[in-house]
Parts: sequence; C-alpha cells; structure tokens
Amino acid sequence: MKLLMSTDCVGGVWTYALEIARALIPHDVTVHLATMGAPLSPDQRQAARAIPNVRLHESAYRLEWMNDPWDDVRRSGEWLLALEHEIGADVVHLNGYTHGALPFRAPVVVVAHSCVMSWWDAVKREPAPATWDRYRRAVARGVHAADVVVAPSRAMLDAVATHYGPPRNARVIANGRDASLYRRGHKDGFVLTAGRIWDEAKNIAALERIADDLAWPVCVAGDEVSPDAHMAAARDRKLLPLGKLSEQALAGWYARADIYCLPALYEPFGLSVLEAALSGCALVLGDIPSLREVWGDAATFVDPRDPDALRAQLAALIASPEQRTRLARRAAHHAQRYTPRAMADAYAAAYQQLIRRHRGIAAASFTAMTANPPNMIATPG
Repeated sequence: MKLLMSTDCVGGVWTYALEIARALIPHDVTVHLATMGAPLSPDQRQAARAIPNVRLHESAYRLEWMNDPWDDVRRSGEWLLALEHEIGADVVHLNGYTHGALPFRAPVVVVAHSCVMSWWDAVKREPAPATWDRYRRAVARGVHAADVVVAPSRAMLDAVATHYGPPRNARVIANGRDASLYRRGHKDGFVLTAGRIWDEAKNIAALERIADDLAWPVCVAGDEVSPDAHMAAARDRKLLPLGKLSEQALAGWYARADIYCLPALYEPFGLSVLEAALSGCALVLGDIPSLREVWGDAATFVDPRDPDALRAQLAALIASPEQRTRLARRAAHHAQRYTPRAMADAYAAAYQQLIRRHRGIAAASFTAMTANPPNMIATPG
C-alpha cells in the first residue's frame, strides 16, 4: 500500500508520524511523508530516512493555524495533489484539516490531533475571536469532506463535532509509543514536566507559581521560543528550565524523575505523559476530560486552575515514597495498552476499509455508467 501522509514538523505530530510510519512496516505500507510548517532539522531528516518504508518529501509551507497562512495553504494543497498523482497513493492521511477538502482521487483520512477552536475554548474559556473565522470555515470543510476523521481520544473527537459539526465517519485510535525507548532508572528526587513553555495549554505557569514551596526542584523540558522575564527569573529558583532536549536526552530525564506533572488545561492525548509512564514516573495531571479518559485510575488528577490543590498533591507525593511507587507501577502497567502496534493495526484496518469502499463505489459508478451510457450525440435545437 502507498500512503501519502502530511505532517507538521513543529511539534508532537512529528513524533506521531515517525512512530506510526515505523509501526506500519509489518503491514507492507510505504509512507510518503510530506513535511510542512518549518524546514526539517538535520536530526529530523536523519530520523525519517532511517525508517526503511519512509519516502521523504520536504517543504516549509506555513500551517493552517499559523499567522497569515492561506497562500501557503493553497500552494501546499497543490503540492499534495501533485504528490498523490505522482506516487499513485492508495490512501491520503492528513495530519491537518483544511486539505481534507481537496479533490484527492484516493480516500482521505483526517486526524484531529488538536485545533484552535477547542484550544481557545479550554484555555481561554471563551469562543475564539472573529479573526479565526476563516480558519473555522476551512477546518469545517476539511472535516466534512474527509472519508474518515480519526482522533486519539473521544474527548477530542467530541470537540471536533462541537466546533465544526459531526464528521460523516469518525473513530478513536489512541496514540502509541515504543516502550523500548524508555526505562526506569535510579530516581533522583525531582518533579519533571515537558512541553512548549510558551503554550498556555500546558499550564507550566502553574508549576512556576508553586515551585518554591516544594521540597524538590521542578525541571521543565521544553522549547522556550520567546523566553520572557518571569521564565528567565525562574532559573534562580526551584523551577529549572532544561531547554529543548533530544528524544534520547529527554528519555534520560524521564528515567530519573520520580513524578511527572502536567497540569494541562488542554491536552487531546499527551505523548509526554505516556513517555513518562513508560519510564516509571508517578503521574500528576490536569483534571480534564481527555486525560481522565486516557489515564483513568493510573494517575492523580488536580484542578489545573487551583495552585493550592496542585501544591498539596505534589507535596503529598513527595512525602510518600510508597504512594509514588504504587502510582508509578499503575501508570507503567496502564501505558502498555498504548503501543505502536495497536495504533498501526487500527490505522491499517481503517485504510483497508476505505480502499475497499472506494473501489466499491468506483465499480458501482462504472457499472451504472456502462448500463446507462450518456447520450453523446447532440440533438438539433
């Protein structure tokens, strides 16, 4: 099978794309990976080319959620249509929304990793402003045109239906992560969090507010795109920014951390949480529907807007090694369900179902046309 997959190389979608591509090898799927959002780094390029079934197609077109993207969105759409024709794709897998409305010949899967409307609703607790109306309309067109919309959690799928209208065909396929990349190491008595520091959804500011009150330091792994004064000042306190880390380096920090804390306001799945669980960390997470759905009783949940509750929960875990051990074991066991194999099996089944349906529709159309050929002879007026 030939799969054309678009991917954002800016955030966690890149990790997801490589993970699923690798896991699709046993299904005999060749993944033509079309990159957008920014130029690939040498490390990213090397990682993609190391996967034997990946064929890399690079671009730096702006993504639909970026500033003034629409000329780039149009041009990247033309590029994707040309790629589909060139490679003879059997399925088009889009890790974005707006291109779902393009006239692809192959069936189209749109994956809902996150979106601006649901982000704004969860983080700002108000509708997105009118400046996002064009984005809203474009996303809705892509969602409704797709042959199937996939989300990593029921909560995210519900958010898509709420903000853009129900897709005609939808399913939940949880993300997965290769457990062999992670291990439990000697725990060194600190709290870890990871994510883009500038993203309000991660709510790392909540940890900053309470860091000085904890007996352990709080380490923050993430990209400080525009570090501001309060984050710079944090370097002299117990909140310790580690900067942007490689996958291997971050795995080392997970291995040593006792507690992984993500007091998120918005997180449709949370790959970093899965990585931490696979590394033997006890989990303290924001009490939001998606994280409750994914982690159930394998984590401790706190109101992400209540710093006192967050402080109390972290202090209690720091003081109780027995409770940390129980939580860590529960999280590690729970994490075993989120495997690349399970993810790839579910996607491969969806692809095959779409291909069969697509071929059935094409065959039915051909039969109908041959049974009732159109009158090609012009009649005199």
